[in-house]
Amino acid sequence: MSLKDRSCKPCKKGAPPLGEPEIALLAPEVRDWTVSAPDPAKPRRLDRRFEFKNFLGSMAFLNLVAGLAEAEQHHPDLCVHYNRVDVSLSTHDVNGLSENDFILAAKIDAAIA
Repeated sequence: MSLKDRSCKPCKKGAPPLGEPEIALLAPEVRDWTVSAPDPAKPRRLDRRFEFKNFLGSMAFLNLVAGLAEAEQHHPDLCVHYNRVDVSLSTHDVNGLSENDFILAAKIDAAIA
């Protein structure tokens, strides 16, 4: 089953984040996203920049992502810069990446395709 067809599931606080083998299996489904490099001082995350014609395009996208995030109960960090939106996904309960991050990334990709 494709990531975009799955649903986010609650993560147990303190559970381990995904390791390199799991990330390598999931990353091809969200090719336009960047997996942050391992850094002991920071949790790993998925990042992607989306660009639009203007501020209204950015805000429409922001509202789309907000709806998807709320439906999945998995909320990204969003930063609006006039005609672009930076999206970062990570799972605070595992202090890094979980399958939920890849699921939401795939759902965002599908929604704008």
